[in-house]
Amino acid sequence: MDTIICHTPGVLQLIQTDEPRSHATEASLKIRQVGLCGTDLHAFQGVQPYFSYPRILGHELAAEVLDIPSGHGFEVGELVTVKPYFHCGTCVACRQGKTNCCVDMKVYGVHVDGGMRARVSLPITALVKGDGLDVDQLSLVEPLAIGAHGVRRAGIRPGEYVLVMGAGPIGIGTMLLAQAAGAHVIIMDTNTHRLHHCSTLADNLVTIDATSGNVYDQVQSHTHGDMAGVVIDCTGSQLAITNGFSYLAHGGRYVLIGLQQEDIAFPHPEFHKRESTLLSSRNALTEDFDWVTHLLQEGAIQPDMFITHRITHTELPNALADLLDPASGVIKAVVDFGGW
Repeated sequence: MDTIICHTPGVLQLIQTDEPRSHATEASLKIRQVGLCGTDLHAFQGVQPYFSYPRILGHELAAEVLDIPSGHGFEVGELVTVKPYFHCGTCVACRQGKTNCCVDMKVYGVHVDGGMRARVSLPITALVKGDGLDVDQLSLVEPLAIGAHGVRRAGIRPGEYVLVMGAGPIGIGTMLLAQAAGAHVIIMDTNTHRLHHCSTLADNLVTIDATSGNVYDQVQSHTHGDMAGVVIDCTGSQLAITNGFSYLAHGGRYVLIGLQQEDIAFPHPEFHKRESTLLSSRNALTEDFDWVTHLLQEGAIQPDMFITHRITHTELPNALADLLDPASGVIKAVVDFGGW
């Protein structure tokens, strides 16, 4: 069957592999669509932490059930998505219900081979019912759940000022979910095209160009002098993360959804006098998937808020490098596997 593998950084190949065999606790799925994630792009660039090569990428999945043991609440032919976080169930995190940060976490398409292939076999426990969602909506559930988890980690209070750094797909989702939690949202990026795109999606949204040179003053102005009660990084940029500490209000919370490879440094006195809280946000939990599924079903979040580019699986090996170019205007690209 057709399989797309990242052989080494910068080398994506279409190869042939055997179809998987399903075990008694697994479902056989036909991949219909895969969203391209920042993780996939970073892996292609060779800058993704916790990554080894070669690797089959892909974890933002819309799939069709081909075969499944009876009695699990799923039917052959229905559409599903996947929780791509395989946890051990016994470690200290799992015992506390924090399966998203399992000590022995295996993320599909990152630590183990993922879904960029014609067929996959996955644990039934990883399946998420489509409940009427189409393939576009289902391929957005997992990245939206990432933002939902960060927003829940922040403990946003209605009326609070939230600064989201990074207007990529995760940042846009976080922006919309922070608004759904009742926040006044400011979104910042260096890409003016993405900022303009954000301005078309939500009312009462403030956008800040991070290259404008007076970012601190703009944040202060838009928060009436208080700065942001919550700062959420969705860039994975060391520079952006470092700068983010200065935009934080006294008593504020700083949530890191983005991930980068280097150390983080900040002035301890400035952080200390604010009695700030620094939080990381990793993966997502079932309640995060439930929240975004509900918002998608209601139409509060629409696929065209994200999806700007569509390519076929046969085009992907030669197209991925072009999608990394900011001039492409890509927000979210999805790979069509429907014809397999």
